[in-house]
Amino acid sequence: MKEKFFSWLKSLNLPPWEELVFTFESLGQMVKKIVIVLAIIFVVSSLIIVNKLNSKLMVDVPVTGGSLTEGIIGSPRFINPLLATSDVDRDLTILIYSGLLRLTPGRGYEPDLAKSYEVSNDGLIYTFHLRQNLRWSDGQKLTADDIVFTIERAKDQAYKSPKRGSWNGVTVSKIDDQTVQFSLKKPYNFFLENTTLGILPVHLWDKVKPEQFPLSSLNTNPIGSGPYEVSGVNRDNAGIPQSYNLKPFKKFALGTPRINLTLRFYNNETELLSALGSGEIGNASAITPTAAAKLAKNGQKIIQAPLPRTFAVFLNQSRNQFFVDPVIRRAMDLAIDRDLLVQNVLSGYGVPLLTVLPESIVNESEETNRGTDQALALLQKNNWQINAQGQLEKQAVVVKTKNKSATTKSPTSGPVSFTLATANIDELKLAADMLAKDWGKLGIKVDVEVFEPGDLNQEVIRPRRYDALLFGEVVGRDYDLYPFWHSSQRLDPGLNIAMYVSNKVDKLLEEIRESNQVKDLGAKYQELAKEIDKDQPAIFLYQPDFLYAVQNNLKGVQLPVIANPADRFSGAYKWYFKTDRVWSIFARIASYF
Repeated sequence: MKEKFFSWLKSLNLPPWEELVFTFESLGQMVKKIVIVLAIIFVVSSLIIVNKLNSKLMVDVPVTGGSLTEGIIGSPRFINPLLATSDVDRDLTILIYSGLLRLTPGRGYEPDLAKSYEVSNDGLIYTFHLRQNLRWSDGQKLTADDIVFTIERAKDQAYKSPKRGSWNGVTVSKIDDQTVQFSLKKPYNFFLENTTLGILPVHLWDKVKPEQFPLSSLNTNPIGSGPYEVSGVNRDNAGIPQSYNLKPFKKFALGTPRINLTLRFYNNETELLSALGSGEIGNASAITPTAAAKLAKNGQKIIQAPLPRTFAVFLNQSRNQFFVDPVIRRAMDLAIDRDLLVQNVLSGYGVPLLTVLPESIVNESEETNRGTDQALALLQKNNWQINAQGQLEKQAVVVKTKNKSATTKSPTSGPVSFTLATANIDELKLAADMLAKDWGKLGIKVDVEVFEPGDLNQEVIRPRRYDALLFGEVVGRDYDLYPFWHSSQRLDPGLNIAMYVSNKVDKLLEEIRESNQVKDLGAKYQELAKEIDKDQPAIFLYQPDFLYAVQNNLKGVQLPVIANPADRFSGAYKWYFKTDRVWSIFARIASYF
């Protein structure tokens, strides 16, 4: 009977769905109910499975859209990689120009105009291969000629570029339109940072003479190949720029940025913070720790990055004989509460320093056996005592011989005292007062002298006219300490302000900087830190953080080690506000283009 029914049904030539309906209607009531329940279970289960698959296989990807306004203190003058000296000039330069390489988060580099590079085995030849179809924002083609032109101008003394020192002893040559080569006289392990220099278009600058170079309108209306190009300039009645409007450069080598950007200029931090509070701007950089702490308390997003600056007290042993005694230097070091310094001076935005390099570089944990009691115990063990007047002085030592005894005095007899010089900057003045208080507990009298920054440099640092100097050194993203600790740099204009001399340290500094055979710089850095710490020519205090107030809904901000504030823009082409959900396979495919 059943076979006859289905044979008859097939002979009707009904559409498939009508066959199903006809079949369903022919079922009994109980069977129909079972089929309906099973169908519902199947549909619901399918929906659940599809939803779970979507959750696992779909991802949020950045999309184009939105505008950001950032406030900067100052006004642009030279939007030119060879002339930029102010923060605002460098900010605009890094956004508008590209180098062969670009900074990445941390301490690395990524290809920018270059697609790849090689270094010779002896470390003397760097060969860079350019990407295909590079363009300037005016549509002209970018080639190796532009690279050679820029470096030659940087080296030429007539153009007075502050970048000239970085290119001394380097020869640049064009191999072909897509290849450029640099030849060094001796290996330099930190040469790659030089190649982040923004490149100028030869077709616009080649006719500009040296004396006209700083006067060219191209310095304020630049043509570059970086992530952004100028779309407009807003000026006041006197013609002074109030803001620069930037739009994404669609031919940027690393991909079109996703947001529009405006840089607005202010006279001081008070105006900058007021604009941030009112919502006139969304971002503000290089703010003080005190300001950052207040902003964070009010819900402002603060991004931190390592700032390669070493703050220390540099001791002039040739001017104050008390510092010749290693016990005095060690006791002063032990007595400092660095955690309290970081908290009070930097509002917690920084790390304590026990050596010339931060713990992240030398991988050394902080000592726990430190403090005033440990410092006093060390002094007492070595015949230093606090006298009735509360001052630290060396006790006379009775030397007994077979026939007689004699009393000898320390060559540095008398109460220990010195003058601590520093700059008229709130954070440094507070740090100096805290140090004087810590050392006062040891009976050491400290007179703090405060100078305007320019006067401090000319009247105190350059002639080395100080007992002790509280100062910060900008050591750079690669922590090249040669200018600060090599004995050849101990006199002006060198930066070895502790006037430190050590043959072993000199050799280590030279190996770190010049030996192409040194692959593990970390081991050398650790050895260097131990040597300097053993001699203790300075008392290291802290390393501050770079502080960046950013709009709360801004995403994709990842900062490199910040050698100067403009470095925050190195990855600006990756910033975004909006996202869209797509299948992960499509996101992976898109990442290749």
